[in-house]
Amino acid sequence: MPRTCAICGKPVPPREENRSFPFCSDRCRLVDLAKWLGQEYRVPGGRLGDGAEAPGPGEEEDDA
Repeated sequence: MPRTCAICGKPVPPREENRSFPFCSDRCRLVDLAKWLGQEYRVPGGRLGDGAEAPGPGEEEDDA
């Protein structure tokens, strides 16, 4: 089954023929990078340091 580009939907050539794999072009690869850097994509879950994580056994919480 042929792959399609996640950005534009065009067919993606195989990795051996395409230095921008898994995207169809350098442009789409850069558009995807810009979305990550602009925080349009986010990994679900709590952020480190937001208090979502309780100290583990034997660890103390800093009050400073």
